[in-house]
Amino acid sequence: MRLRPRQKLFVERSLAALATRTNTLGIAPTGSGKTIMLSAVAGELIGGTQAKACVLAHRDELTAQNRAKFARVNPAIPTSVLDASTKSWDGQVTLAMVPTLAREANLAAMPKLDLLVIDEAHHAVAPSYRRIIDRVREANPDARIFGVTATPNRGDRKGLREVFDNVADQVRLGELISSGHLVPPRTFVIDVGVQDKLRAVRRTVSDFDMGEVAEIMDRAPITEEVIRHWQERAADRPTVVFCSTVAHAAHVAEAFNAAGIAAGLIHGDLPGEERRALLSAFASGRVRVITNVAVLTEGWDHPPTSCVVLLRPSSWKSTMIQMVGRGLRTVDPAEHPGIVKTDCIVLDFGTSSLTHGTLEQDVDLDGRSETGEAPLKSCPACQADIPLAARDCPICGETLVEEDGDGESREGALGGALSGFLMTEIDLLKRSSFEWVDLFGTEDALMATGFAAWGGIFWLDGLWYAVGGARGAQAQLLGVGERAVCLAQADDWLNAHETDESAFKTRAWLNQPATERQLQYLPPEARSDFGLTRYRASALMTFGFNKRAIRQLILSAAPAAREAA
Repeated sequence: MRLRPRQKLFVERSLAALATRTNTLGIAPTGSGKTIMLSAVAGELIGGTQAKACVLAHRDELTAQNRAKFARVNPAIPTSVLDASTKSWDGQVTLAMVPTLAREANLAAMPKLDLLVIDEAHHAVAPSYRRIIDRVREANPDARIFGVTATPNRGDRKGLREVFDNVADQVRLGELISSGHLVPPRTFVIDVGVQDKLRAVRRTVSDFDMGEVAEIMDRAPITEEVIRHWQERAADRPTVVFCSTVAHAAHVAEAFNAAGIAAGLIHGDLPGEERRALLSAFASGRVRVITNVAVLTEGWDHPPTSCVVLLRPSSWKSTMIQMVGRGLRTVDPAEHPGIVKTDCIVLDFGTSSLTHGTLEQDVDLDGRSETGEAPLKSCPACQADIPLAARDCPICGETLVEEDGDGESREGALGGALSGFLMTEIDLLKRSSFEWVDLFGTEDALMATGFAAWGGIFWLDGLWYAVGGARGAQAQLLGVGERAVCLAQADDWLNAHETDESAFKTRAWLNQPATERQLQYLPPEARSDFGLTRYRASALMTFGFNKRAIRQLILSAAPAAREAA
């Protein structure tokens, strides 16, 4: 497989840092492919050597996921697993679960390591992680420590500098949204008359005092307003609600159910079987709303989720990012047929959005995070003071447009990190490792081909459809929705099926004239194009050979897609 260009840059910067230092931290949000990137870094460092490495994760399912993705990136490097049921260091790389490895007997059996990779590295300063890190350092002072996390700023103000003294690279959310790898959030701050009270709530070491928050938010009139606003803006969307306390979450779920909206509650003491059953009901659509306190903040993803409701403030931007991030993933139509997702609506009934502004993070390894008021601007429609980076007014919903020097309106350019999506999406075509061909000169059908696979995006009735095919496999639908998302899904399909070698060979013949054999398979209008290149001819031929399959996939998805939209 190939890495995306941005992933390659992340890997290069991480390797450069580790070439001169014994540690480095990489920051990569959900949707960036951080497991792919950490696997590539590890593979580059130990591939072709006798060095041994360990990749740490804090949950069983992450250990299994990491091993599968590591094998995709580094098929020639043998791996083994150390978890509650299996304890093997036989592989050159061992995928280990932290709670298991941190036990003294397992630490004693750990061989000398040359590289320790820490997934979810914001946990690295926890005692269990430190026991592992210290033992690795004792056995080999020259061992490299490489960490990757989406949220480097911890909620307890404890910095990561005792483990990581530098940051190699940071992939920002704005990059992933503009490149189509995440959907954009549309945030509405809804004042139900309690913002001043929330700002006065006492802060504990980790966050606001949620008991005090519950006294303010856990009231029937406020919950009724929550449901009313949800019905106005997000009634057709799978929704996750973050509450202040378990009792608050229970009351909100009861109110949704009383209003005829199927809702469920997940909390820390819920038995695993019941939790799985509820999440399954949510995935199937039988439950439309899930309430929780902090259970679903990290490590849970259901990509069709397209509404996040915040019924609590968060004193830490990292907490807000984790909550909103539950709704930013794009949808794979093979896993979720008929679902179209173009954005995520965030209904903030607290003060988090007004306090923190954008979802981007300024990293401080010493644990000092800004928690004061974010820079503001005035909405031209309602005159409200809103975060400087907002593209839609979170108070009235106004789309914010400015005039350029020629009097033409332009979106974005408001000083925020999440503006300018269209400009960056166009740049994705340039950054792609594959040449994208406008098949008919109308910009509604684009295709790219490699030696083993092809991908295309096609416009029909207001939606884009991404379709991909590979040698020996039937064509399949990759995505439905916005152009940027579909382009990213088709490009990722090509990256997954092609190699650096095939892409290099492809570029060598991009601009050579089409061959006589190619012309035989093309329609007369293409044969009369004397500037036709071999690559464009290849794309036209690929489309011609697969036109019926592409059409069937799009038409079969279109009715369901229109209904879902």
